[in-house]
Amino acid sequence: MNEEQNRLLTRVGPGTSMGALLRRYWMPIAGVSEFDSRSTKPVRLFGENLVLYRDLSGNFGLVDRRCAHRRADLSLGMVEKCGLRCHYHGWAYDQTGQCVSQPFEDTTMPERNTKAGIAIKAYPVQTKGGLVWAYMGPAPAPQLPDWEPFSWDNGFVQVVVSEVPCNWFQCQENSIDPVHFEWMHENWGKHLREGTGAAPAPTHLKLAFEEFEYGFVYKRVKEDTTEADSIWTVGRVFLWPNGFFLGEHFEWRVPIDDENTLSITWKYTRVPNDRPRYVQQCIPTWHGPLKNADGNWIDTHVMNQDFIAWVGQGTIADRTEERLGTSDRGIVMVRRRFFDEIERIARGELPKGSIIDPAKNTRVELPIADRESVLEGYTSGQIMAHPFLRMMFTSYVFQAGQPDSVKQQFSDAMGLETQEFAGLDALRKR
Repeated sequence: MNEEQNRLLTRVGPGTSMGALLRRYWMPIAGVSEFDSRSTKPVRLFGENLVLYRDLSGNFGLVDRRCAHRRADLSLGMVEKCGLRCHYHGWAYDQTGQCVSQPFEDTTMPERNTKAGIAIKAYPVQTKGGLVWAYMGPAPAPQLPDWEPFSWDNGFVQVVVSEVPCNWFQCQENSIDPVHFEWMHENWGKHLREGTGAAPAPTHLKLAFEEFEYGFVYKRVKEDTTEADSIWTVGRVFLWPNGFFLGEHFEWRVPIDDENTLSITWKYTRVPNDRPRYVQQCIPTWHGPLKNADGNWIDTHVMNQDFIAWVGQGTIADRTEERLGTSDRGIVMVRRRFFDEIERIARGELPKGSIIDPAKNTRVELPIADRESVLEGYTSGQIMAHPFLRMMFTSYVFQAGQPDSVKQQFSDAMGLETQEFAGLDALRKR
C-alpha cells in the first residue's frame, strides 16, 4: 500500500473522502443511561467538537460545542424543555441548531427578531438499544439499523465505552483478523500468566472470508474444531463499515479524529432458562479503563489486549511498511471495498449496507454462529457444569473495569454469584 492509499483510508476529518463515507452511517456515540446523572456531554466526532445533551422533554440533541454569540462552551449550558441555553448570555438553541432565544435582544428590540437568522451546526440523533446514535452525513438520512439483537428480551444488556489513542481503521481491521485470537488472546495471554512453558493454543488450519450485504464474515477451522462447527459454516461478522458482531455482542470503532477512536461495546447475556423471566429496567453504561492505577496497560481482558495491539501499531499505522501474509486475505478484501465505496459515493450512489426502506428495517438479521444457544440459552446447571459457560455467565471477560454496581445487577439477573475473571483459555470459539 502506498502513502496516498494509507492516507485515504485513515483520514476522517471534514473534507476527507473516508470521513464523507463514514458520515453516511449512523454512529453510536454514548449510552442513554449516561444521562441519568448528567444533562450534557462534550463529544468529539470526526474531528468536530460538539455537545450531546438531553433536554427536559427527554429528547437528545447534538450541536456545535460553541455558542454563536461569543463562542462560549455549550457543554456547560442549561437544558430546557426543548433545547439548550448558553450559560454565558442565555442564547438558546433547539435540536436543529436554530437560535430560539436572545434574552436581551428579545427584551429590548423584539421587533427585529435577529435570532431568526442565527443557527449553529446540529446533527440528527436517535436512540436504540440503550445507545445514543448520531448521523452526520447529507440528508436524507438512511434508516438507523434495527439489528435483531436490539429486540431480544429476557437478558441483561450493558454498554461499555472507552477512548483509544490511535486511528480507527487499525481498530476496525482487527474485525477481519481471526488469527490474532490464537496468538494474542490465547498464546500471549497464557504466556503473561504462565511464562514460556505454557502449552500452545490450537493452531488455525483453514480460513475463509466472504462478503454479504451488511459486511463480511470470517470463517475458520482450528485443530480443535471441524468444518461442521458453526464458526466455519456461519462465521463471525465484520459489520460494515466500523463494527464487529459476534452473536451476543457488538463492537463499534467510531472515529473521534484521525488519532483517537471511541470504542463502544453492546453486550447481551440471556438469563438462565430456569430463572424467572427478566425485564431489564435500564441498560447500564460504564467506562472501561485502558491503564491501571500504576499507569500500565491492562492486559487481562479480551478488548484490553486488542487496545494494546492497536495502539502498538502507532497512532496511525504505516501500512507502507507492512508485509501481508496469506491470513490477511480478509484485510485486503475490506480495504478494496473501502476504496470502491469512496468512489461510489463520489458518483452519488448509496453506500454499502444502507437501509432506506422502513419496511425492511425490522429485526434485521445478521449471521450468528451458535444461534440456537444464543437465543435458547442454558439452565443454571448447564452453565455451572461447563468452565467456558461458567466464566461467561459469572464474570465480564471482554473488558476490565466493570463497576461493582453493574456486577451486582448482572448477578441478580443471572441468579449466579460473580467471580473474578481468571483468564482467556476457554475463549476459543470467538
